[in-house]
Amino acid sequence: MDIRKADGTVEAFDGSKLEASLRRAGAGTHTAAHIREAVEKTIAHGTSTHEIYRRAFARLRDMERATAARYSLRRAIFEFGPTGHPFEDFVAELFRHEGWNVEWRKMIPGKCVPHEVDVYASRGKERLAAELKYHNDPGYKTDVKVALYVKARFDDIWQCDPRVSNTCPVDVGYLVTNTKFTEHAIQFARCSGIGLIGWSYPTEGNLYDRIMQAKIYPVTALTTLKKNEKRLLVDHGIVTIGQLQEKREALRPLGISPERIGTVVAEMEALKEPML
Repeated sequence: MDIRKADGTVEAFDGSKLEASLRRAGAGTHTAAHIREAVEKTIAHGTSTHEIYRRAFARLRDMERATAARYSLRRAIFEFGPTGHPFEDFVAELFRHEGWNVEWRKMIPGKCVPHEVDVYASRGKERLAAELKYHNDPGYKTDVKVALYVKARFDDIWQCDPRVSNTCPVDVGYLVTNTKFTEHAIQFARCSGIGLIGWSYPTEGNLYDRIMQAKIYPVTALTTLKKNEKRLLVDHGIVTIGQLQEKREALRPLGISPERIGTVVAEMEALKEPML
């Protein structure tokens, strides 16, 4: 059967991909196989990948909430919108966990003009800058025009005026997005020397891998919170589950009952446990 992807393209349904995505999120072999079998029975020609995800997520949530939260990571980051600031804060937290000293929205002098970079990080003698492009549309791909724009900014920074800075303040520049890149964007980045980090690019060290390895999960992934409650937390600067664990008192003004707060805390604790 053919299914419809987020970008509008059509491909044959492959149940093994669904099962593999469930396993990556931490579902056991039996659970993943059971959900795959149940979802396969409901698919018709033209079913969207979003609908397949929704059906699988609903079944997984009823069985293993923490695993369902991990399974929802990509969709959870889309809930950060409409602006890109929460995504910038989230990526900064990710870099910090990886051992970087991080500054947000730092002004860096270039040869021609100063530039505000979304994330500036240093670790030992290493210094990096990252330009972030956040999208609410899962079908959107960051294209070569964006890569060209980012490369031009980094070129100006790399040629900074020595009277302003004795050494170039950035060793490597990254373009980071929560979606995918076009083939031309990848080709240009490889040729021009800028780094790319997307949801599934590169094959190792992509955004999904780094989130799973660091266990820095978006607060919007919690299945025990309602959408409007997540929105209020994000609006108050709480973008990761770790931040909410440190500020549990932020749940009380949301009007959540003590019993529900207990279920939220239990889900957060379960997400800290190692995956089987």
